[in-house]
Amino acid sequence: MGTVDHKFTIALIYDFDGTLAAGNMQEYDFIPAVGKSNFEFWDEANHLAEAQDADQILTYMALMIRSAQAKGLSLRREAFQESGKKVELYEGVMEWFDRINKYGEERGVNIVHYINSSGLKEIIEGTPIADKFRKIYACSFLYNVDGIAYWPGVAVNYTNKTQFIFKINKGVESVYDTKQVNRFMEEKERPVPFSRMIYVGDGTTDIPCMRLVKNFGGHSIAVYNPKDESKRGEISTLIRDNRVNHVCPADYSEDSEMDVVVKAIIDKCVADHKLSLLEAE
Repeated sequence: MGTVDHKFTIALIYDFDGTLAAGNMQEYDFIPAVGKSNFEFWDEANHLAEAQDADQILTYMALMIRSAQAKGLSLRREAFQESGKKVELYEGVMEWFDRINKYGEERGVNIVHYINSSGLKEIIEGTPIADKFRKIYACSFLYNVDGIAYWPGVAVNYTNKTQFIFKINKGVESVYDTKQVNRFMEEKERPVPFSRMIYVGDGTTDIPCMRLVKNFGGHSIAVYNPKDESKRGEISTLIRDNRVNHVCPADYSEDSEMDVVVKAIIDKCVADHKLSLLEAE
């Protein structure tokens, strides 16, 4: 297959928890370290949100700080990053990015990867795949002059996840910058058109993003833990409800269903682009 122009970019955008790794990232190291069970921690965070009529993302972040302080645990960025080393990734994730990048290169496509997660950026930074992403959009803390986390800095919930899709579309990588992402930009000038986005997520916090990308001509993939095949039936309702294009097990190995689907989407994007060039002649 021939190549396309050097500006032809396809973005793969991933949730993290339940998408690239099973469960929530805090459950591998942080929650056990503060002496709580997974149920106790999340139940307390959810009850706090309900009692205060607050955002559940902000309350879990506040509870992380409070719980760590109560146990005398470090709240430095490096301590959270250390927790990231304990996260267990799904099958094939470690090799996935280089393989998909190579597949794109062979077709003249620049593949870029992003994280769009309600999990903690600092923990993701500690995982062995952190350097595979152009940008990690996720929750993060503010740190004082001593490098200690003291307040939520970025809270990413299910609705404001969509802002990062528009940032990727326009090539605005700063979380702080709201001017550039809201300024008018011709479609042809946007680095990553929606039609060249592939969004991968697993749950309700991803539905607005999956629906947004799909509705604007991109592709959305809902994944589930391959160890629980019953989840496929549950998550397949997203196809029925016109929210996603595909449902796959979260197995990123070569020749897996996920591998086949993503490569097919890349091929389609290339073919659509070539056809548009022919039509423009």
